[in-house]
Amino acid sequence: SGAGGVGSLAVQLAKVFGAGRVIATASTEDKRSLALDLGADAAVDGSADGYAERVIEANGNRPVDVVLDAVGGPVFEAALGTLASFGRMVTYGSSSGEPAPPVDPGRLTAGNLCVSGFWLKPLLAEQGMDGPAMAELLRLTASGRLRPLAGGEYPLSEAARALADLAGRRTVGKLVLLP
Repeated sequence: SGAGGVGSLAVQLAKVFGAGRVIATASTEDKRSLALDLGADAAVDGSADGYAERVIEANGNRPVDVVLDAVGGPVFEAALGTLASFGRMVTYGSSSGEPAPPVDPGRLTAGNLCVSGFWLKPLLAEQGMDGPAMAELLRLTASGRLRPLAGGEYPLSEAARALADLAGRRTVGKLVLLP
């Protein structure tokens, strides 16, 4: 979601680093409005049914070059269908609770497509891999060009409620648990 903790940062970083048209997906009109406020050029409903059509229409009826997917499941398959030739898709989560379906290598070859996975933890574990990138993120945040969203604060005693709100898609940004 372009209004989630990682997606909201991805929207902003795409614009900071000069991406062309940035299209965010989100489940509600309020979340889509937030994604637009953060710099997305368009924001569409992120549900699987009709996903590809909405994204391609939001891109001037052209397939897209890059997709970041944190949802998995049927949305992964729909998002893969939005890629232009030589397009790239990065999957970095499965918030739907469903794994991404298997991908046919022939489909990737025929479209000159690339699908890769990303998980931050191994990057942080590699000595020196995170330093320059993290320094740049902190610089962008300090300058105000990157605005991390704290979507809600919960007392630690209400951690279960925070998780329920997150699972119920009632939050935006990152949630903060207070001691």
